[in-house]
Amino acid sequence: MNWKARLLGLDGLIPGLDDNGALAWGTLADAPEDAELVFLGLDAGKACFAAVPPAGDASPRLANPQLWSLMATLPADDLALYGGARSIVDWHARHRFCAQCGGDTKLAKGGWQRDCTACGASHFPRTDPVTIMLVEHDGKLMLGRGLGWPEGRFSALAGFVEPGESIEEAVAREVLEESGVRVRDVSYIASQPWPFPSQLMIGCHSFADDTALTIDETEMAEIDWYTREDVEAALAGNGPFVAPPPHAIAHYLMEWWVKR
Repeated sequence: MNWKARLLGLDGLIPGLDDNGALAWGTLADAPEDAELVFLGLDAGKACFAAVPPAGDASPRLANPQLWSLMATLPADDLALYGGARSIVDWHARHRFCAQCGGDTKLAKGGWQRDCTACGASHFPRTDPVTIMLVEHDGKLMLGRGLGWPEGRFSALAGFVEPGESIEEAVAREVLEESGVRVRDVSYIASQPWPFPSQLMIGCHSFADDTALTIDETEMAEIDWYTREDVEAALAGNGPFVAPPPHAIAHYLMEWWVKR
């Protein structure tokens, strides 16, 4: 092991796994000679880095099968490290030019900033807030299947927070747009960083006054209402729909709901 640092083994933003299912690490010699390196932090006194790839993720909002596999198998600590590393190196790969003047940018402050070499503007990694929400009415839960999802796979509705919106307003707007249902009494439950490529999932709960659906077919394949027994059975693997995987915040939100 290189005494100076350990380099996260990213191959197209996908790290390798060792025999124990943990992140595989290589030495600085494994990085391309001209690669930019982002400082991730210290581990047992050793500096940890991630290499910036030559280009950003071409489809950051699509579920890469390799990434889903990693998220399902990595221990929580390794997953948090991987998600943070993946998000920041993707940001660097996408921001090699200044949004203010178009000049070249260079990595600064260990990789937590980029500075323009022409106009001097500083740019910082971004996180995109996304609300993901449970909608409840009379003991039933609204769940949906997005376009292109596998048959039977249902989850909570979700959408990006728009400029000028509060979290509560984003929940109400997204639910209304996708399902035609108006919600009230929005409350926060939990959050989860989500590396597709750099979202922060904000889990919420809300109530609806009726169940009449007007589905936005440009975004959703199906939306339906499910009882507590339905959701509990799905979480156990034998329900009327396929629940989100355990590492997803939607799974946690459903578990929270059935235990209320």
